Amino acid sequence: QVQLVESGGGLVQAGGSLRLSCVASGSAASFNTMGWYRQAPGKERELVADITSGGSTNYADSVKGRFTISRGNAKNTVFLQMNSLKPEDTAVYYCNYRTARYNYWGQGTQVTVSS
Repeated sequence: QVQLVESGGGLVQAGGSLRLSCVASGSAASFNTMGWYRQAPGKERELVADITSGGSTNYADSVKGRFTISRGNAKNTVFLQMNSLKPEDTAVYYCNYRTARYNYWGQGTQVTVSS
């Protein structure tokens, strides 16, 4: 079992920045992928970015060049640095941890970007 605790959401003006953090605790596997998804009202949950335990990253086209995902030194933490935020980035952001066998979600953190 893996527990995910997110932090760092909030309200920011367009053009501003936020940094999300997620810490995984419990029976974490050596080979895993951690990432961030988001869900806006009335829309489906979508991938924002993810990063493997080996450091390979993947980004949604809509955030490339603005968002950066990274791992902490302990490898059980993932960060999402969000710059040049736009109102369309407003959503609940969910941390995700997955292996070949399991898939875990955090509770979500609200990010609101005002115009």
